[in-house]
Amino acid sequence: MTATEERPDYKYVGTRPIRHDGLDKVIGKARYAADLVLPGMLHGHILRSPHAHAKIVSIDTSAAEAMPGVKSVVTGADFPDLGAAPNGDLAKNVIARDKVLYEGHAVAAVAAGTRREAMDAANAIVVNYEVLGHSLTIDQTMSPDAEILHDGLITRGIEPAPTEASNIVARTCFERGDIDQAFAESDVIVEREFSTTPIHQGYIEPHACVADTGQDGKTVVWCSSQGHFRVRSATADVLGWDTSRVKVIPAEIGGGFGGKTTIYLEPLAVEMSARSGRPVKIVMTRDEVFRATGPTPGSKLKLKVGAKNDGTITGVKAWMAYENGAFPGNAAMLGCMTVVSPYTMEHMYLEGFDVVLNKPVNAAYRAPSAPMAAFAMDTLLDEVAENIGMDPIEIRLHNCPSEGDPAPYGPKWPTIGLKECLEAIRDSDHYKSPVPENAGRGIASGFWFNIGEASSATVNLNENGTATVVTGSPDIGGSRASMALMAAEELGLDVYSITPVVGDTEVVGFTDVTEGSRATFATGMAVVEACRDLKMQLRQRASTAWDCDVEEVEWVDGHAVHSPGDHEALSLAAITAAAKRTGGPLGATASLNARGAGPAFSTHVVDIAVDKETGQTQVLRYTTAQDAGTAIHPSYVEGQMQGGVVQGIGWALNEEYIHDADGRMENSSFLDYRIPVASDLPMIETIIVEVPNPSHPYGVRGVGEVGIVPPLAAIANAVHDATGLRMSDLPMSPPRILAALGEAVE
Repeated sequence: MTATEERPDYKYVGTRPIRHDGLDKVIGKARYAADLVLPGMLHGHILRSPHAHAKIVSIDTSAAEAMPGVKSVVTGADFPDLGAAPNGDLAKNVIARDKVLYEGHAVAAVAAGTRREAMDAANAIVVNYEVLGHSLTIDQTMSPDAEILHDGLITRGIEPAPTEASNIVARTCFERGDIDQAFAESDVIVEREFSTTPIHQGYIEPHACVADTGQDGKTVVWCSSQGHFRVRSATADVLGWDTSRVKVIPAEIGGGFGGKTTIYLEPLAVEMSARSGRPVKIVMTRDEVFRATGPTPGSKLKLKVGAKNDGTITGVKAWMAYENGAFPGNAAMLGCMTVVSPYTMEHMYLEGFDVVLNKPVNAAYRAPSAPMAAFAMDTLLDEVAENIGMDPIEIRLHNCPSEGDPAPYGPKWPTIGLKECLEAIRDSDHYKSPVPENAGRGIASGFWFNIGEASSATVNLNENGTATVVTGSPDIGGSRASMALMAAEELGLDVYSITPVVGDTEVVGFTDVTEGSRATFATGMAVVEACRDLKMQLRQRASTAWDCDVEEVEWVDGHAVHSPGDHEALSLAAITAAAKRTGGPLGATASLNARGAGPAFSTHVVDIAVDKETGQTQVLRYTTAQDAGTAIHPSYVEGQMQGGVVQGIGWALNEEYIHDADGRMENSSFLDYRIPVASDLPMIETIIVEVPNPSHPYGVRGVGEVGIVPPLAAIANAVHDATGLRMSDLPMSPPRILAALGEAVE
């Protein structure tokens, strides 16, 4: 279902062609990093720390080096110490140096003829550890007597600056108005404390790479990644190499959701390939993925919301702490940016803290930090609405920001579609239908700012009138099809006459990572710019053929048309067929730093049934409305919306990292780490709202992030509606709900 403003009558944009790479993926022909086999290839395996925090006293690799099939063994001593350089922490995360900071931290790596030989050799490495105290929670790591992870870590954002190291990375603060005045003017005030645990992105394909380093000192890397240009630069940095020595070829990617925006394996494979003179493949096990790659941060949040009896939010005070894992990050800043963004208010005081602790380094998971913030904010807003007897949609519409209002993090809102999302849910069949018996209904909204960044694209016209579109954005959610659709619309070609290609780091210009909902927006902008360059070239070729001014030539539906009407129209195929005789091949490249990424908003409604005897929950119905700006390929927009909901349902109800007292993860498999499967879910209804982003030629605003933001709060509000319980700790698993029901009875 689509709710739209009036828009141009596009021929291709907004249609639903079968994706160009679909057949290969359906029949198993698509090649992922783990599928690659090269002559003489070795297999790598990584030895990982069994401790959450320990000094490495010594490492003895002699036994491993003498074992059958072993061709290379590396430790942290074989890599340069980058110190405080930009990728210094990344290098220490790829392989530990003087100490390990979490269970699963890489300590050494082995390359051998078979995986079994590599595993046996890795297990023969003798590491002498001095075990240190560790912190597994925000409260523990912020305690004054906590073991310090990094001796030189001085908290940023505090004045005057501290003189002693701590585990608090940074403080972020956004402030407006007078928060004390806000609460003094409030008719109702609600406040609660919330917590969430780390959860994993749960991509089906584990991390994998193959590196082939030649005698010329250059290497070729094949890997599963959301951004092969970042893999190139980060790998070169960790190795101490010049970037020109690294070529990265993007394999197909079996899911990422933000978790494949960094590197874990590539420098190890490259170094062992250089030492052995043979290609090296490393493929993580699922256990390694859980223990050693980035989950989303755990969090602890304290929010206080004031409002008047007419529903006006007077002010919000927030204290938010986010886990960064073992090395510093910026999760709290993102939480501060997003926590109150779906609402407008005169007063706010938002304070966020980033902390390090002895867990794997966090990575993005769709809209990083925003779901936790929305969980707290929208749960409390639901409570405000209940206290004053106001409809949960109406209180959100009453406080909805509009174009020109100030965003919490500084700028004024451009054109946004939150009001339209709220109205779409309000007017939906779902919201108008009665709440099922013995169930509850919940509402929540979410925000993500989206990003632009650098993208490049090359569009080449072939002699038969077809086109090839080469970009540097790995295709995760159907971006090949989106690029082809925009090129088709510009050039007037059938979408299947266009071949979209993801080029390697030596084929296409620099392109930032596929993250932040930027690919269709920013890379699409580059494709459109290149196509418009090509249209000018095509008009010039026609003007030469007709001996007229180029201003007399228009490009209409794939043809050069002489506006005075003195010449018969020339098709694109006719122009390209004669290209050798009229100036040579036709092609265009565009590289840009995209500006004006349209902010994304979404509103969700969900019906939940709760078994009060077992605590089990069942999602009965779910509807999501999201502003896509313009849906280039509506099927893939719907897929992104539905995917975010599914992952949010898992986050809200089941998923969590479970560690024992020694910091060892106890549920590092999909048997024990519970993600939703099809039988857990209803059909997820989608409403695509289209409020075009004026900064994009087709009105695009990214859709991949914001869909995961509202589910946590929406489900918590539905559980409250069904049971009367205000659940403030995630996940809302059956044992937690059952315990809360028991406490309510007492």
